[in-house]
Amino acid sequence: MSKLPHPIPYQGSKRKLAPMIDRYLPRGIGTLYEPFAGSAAMTIYAAHHRRAERFVVGDSLEPMVALLRSIVEEPERTSARYGEVWRGQREGEAGYFNEVRDRYNSDRDPVDLLYLICRCVKNAVRFNRDGRFTQSVDKRRLGMHPEKMAAAVLGVSHTLRGRTEFRVGDWRETAADAGPGDFVYMDPPYLGTSIGRDKRYHQQMTQEELCEGLGELRARGVPFALSYDGMTGGREYGPPLPDTLGLTRLLLHAGTSSQSTLSGRKEETVESLYVTPGLAEPVAGVIRPEAAQARLAL
Repeated sequence: MSKLPHPIPYQGSKRKLAPMIDRYLPRGIGTLYEPFAGSAAMTIYAAHHRRAERFVVGDSLEPMVALLRSIVEEPERTSARYGEVWRGQREGEAGYFNEVRDRYNSDRDPVDLLYLICRCVKNAVRFNRDGRFTQSVDKRRLGMHPEKMAAAVLGVSHTLRGRTEFRVGDWRETAADAGPGDFVYMDPPYLGTSIGRDKRYHQQMTQEELCEGLGELRARGVPFALSYDGMTGGREYGPPLPDTLGLTRLLLHAGTSSQSTLSGRKEETVESLYVTPGLAEPVAGVIRPEAAQARLAL
């Protein structure tokens, strides 16, 4: 995975889990949809490994989609602009980050957003319901260096340019034309991080709303995989999805929780992956990366 380009260091990204999730993707995918794109980690992985002919990247946060489009379609301009923003800072000076954050919240410039993601605390991105960036600066580092960023941006552009469509809107709309020959990968906000006190995303989603949309995909015969609930230590992020959806639930070992590390704890995270019938057999216990790799080698 170290060779794959990733210009957006998004906490909660599926970058590390992508090889495990890939185990359950069907072959011969026409279009792969990622309607909760974030950093588009799954799309980048699937495109690099040629898992689909084309890709649809969607998100309800318009500046995030604008950033991804800028990376893919205007890599040189995006890299140059990021370098300008990055070089305006000084080590130990938090005020500059706050200036960029205020500017982004006013103008919604996608490259300002890229800088904020790279420089904020543990890349733990936080938005309020109006899409305003609310996370604070990480004073221990300056974010990704412009030269490294330029290489990552060019790599993603090379991987996705010419075969990717970008869409802004609700996930049911951006994946509305997916059919049985396509595949939809979804990484929506967990119930425990989008409803209640610990809200981290601008878009709130109930489990009922999610299940309605999943039912629509099932009715259209669209194969999909969904990363949804999980647990860190003894804490669960929402209840499992109902059995009535007819999905297979797999438990994937996701490593040490970054959020717990922020609080001075070391706790392991397990995430659920739900897949449509025919993509996986039920597995007892937690699937670890080395076990998934061993199955791939068979």
